Parts: sequence; structure tokens; C-alpha cells
Amino acid sequence: MSFKEEDIVAQLRDPKTRHAAFTKVVEAYSEKLYWLIRKMVLSHDDANDILQNTFLKAWTNLDSFRGDAKIFTWIYKIAVNENITFLNKQRAMNHISLDDADSFMLEKISGDDYFDGDELQLKLEEAILTLPDKQRLVFVMKYKEEMKYEEMSEVLGTSVGALKASYHHAVKKIEEYLTKDI
Repeated sequence: MSFKEEDIVAQLRDPKTRHAAFTKVVEAYSEKLYWLIRKMVLSHDDANDILQNTFLKAWTNLDSFRGDAKIFTWIYKIAVNENITFLNKQRAMNHISLDDADSFMLEKISGDDYFDGDELQLKLEEAILTLPDKQRLVFVMKYKEEMKYEEMSEVLGTSVGALKASYHHAVKKIEEYLTKDI
């Protein structure tokens, strides 16, 4: 579904058309956001929960949307923050420090009916889970989502140079992880 950004922004600001306009936004961006979230948390059920929380937060904060950024960028940023909040809660519940790999997520993915990857894919996901949150996010956005650094910069509020460095470090860590037993 496509729509003109300025038309939707105007409709979102009008209490009479807000609900219908937000429905269009949800329809337009649900799948894309779901897959971004899913690539970070790996579990279908967790991704659905985070997606719902993302749209709920967007809906309740519509009045604070100034239109400085594109709607998708604004919601994407909310999704990223919801992802990080979820991961931190999972670590706390599982008594895992920030420095440890998110091994609890690996257990989820191997038991997830929706995961259809092979052993190599599981090993790559395991390697990605060893990355710090920020590096993991940058890696997922660049490698899996194929986002341009400029788009990532807008969403994350980080310079292009810092994002390139973060991605480079993430790739090196993943390569080391995948080749350590060879």
C-alpha cells in the first residue's frame, strides 16, 4: 500500500481522520517492521508482541509526532527501542549480564516452529547473538535489511562513520566466531 506522506501526516493530526490514517500506516508497515523485529529477537511470538507494542506506543504518542522525520523512520525508531527494552527484560529475567551471549534466545529459535534454517543458519544466528545490542542492530539493519547507512543514521541518530565502524567490527566478530573451530 502506498500513500503520500504529507496526506497521511495531515490525516493523523486530524482527530476525525486519525484512526483511519493510522490503520493505513499499520497496514503499510506491519510486515516490514515484523521482519526487522524478528531478525533481532528470532522468535515469531516475541516479534508479534513487540510489533503490537510498537504500534501501541506509536498510537499513544501520535501527538508528539512532529513530522520532522518520515512516519516509517519514526515508527522504526520506536520498534528499535521496543526491541532493546524486550532484550533487556529477557536478560534480567534470565539473570544474564550484558556481556554474555543471548543464549536464551538460541534456545527459543531452535524450538520455534517458524524457524526453517539449517545448522549453518543456526550457527550464524548464534554468532549474531554474541554481538552487543548496538552492533547486532547495525548488523541486522545493514546485512539482513540491506539499509543504507544514511537511513540507519536517521533512525538511530548515529553518524554514518560510526555506523560503518560498528558494522565492520560486527562482521569481524562474526567471522571470528564462525571460524574459531576450524
